[in-house]
Amino acid sequence: MCNHFSFLDGAMALYLSKKVFATNDRLKTFQVMVLKGQMKKRKWLKYLGGFSVAPGSRSINESLAHAREVLSKPGNLLLLYPQGNLESMYVRKIVFQDGINQILPRVEGDCQIIWTSILIEYFESFKPSLHFSMLDCGTNSDFDFDTITNRVNAYHETAMKRQFRFTNEDEK
Repeated sequence: MCNHFSFLDGAMALYLSKKVFATNDRLKTFQVMVLKGQMKKRKWLKYLGGFSVAPGSRSINESLAHAREVLSKPGNLLLLYPQGNLESMYVRKIVFQDGINQILPRVEGDCQIIWTSILIEYFESFKPSLHFSMLDCGTNSDFDFDTITNRVNAYHETAMKRQFRFTNEDEK
């Protein structure tokens, strides 16, 4: 799972996955859940492992079943955007939609759940710096929607504070 701020963050996650998980042939497939509207606009996403999901439609159950099937096979990696839409990378609170609650508890066997905060910063350079901060969220067998939402949000805020130069802000 990662924050969803651009259609390119899937490519960034694929890059990270190959660097971290593709060693010793552990990574078999990489797939990404993509909103149906985005798949229609960018048909090439299917070549990067994208498959469509249309929240609120009848086909949602098929997409969720496919996601569970992918995660049930060892060596597969599925990228999920729990907020379910594109948001600024600077949002401080990731609002999780119910989709992961329909997927993770029903995966057969254990699958590792990892959150990645992807942040980009320019500072004094014309060239951006890309930063990945990863959090081990346990497995689907100990998945709890509220707990993971709170852990991810605390971690994402910490990752942002570590990465960015903030002016002094009043904590409220």
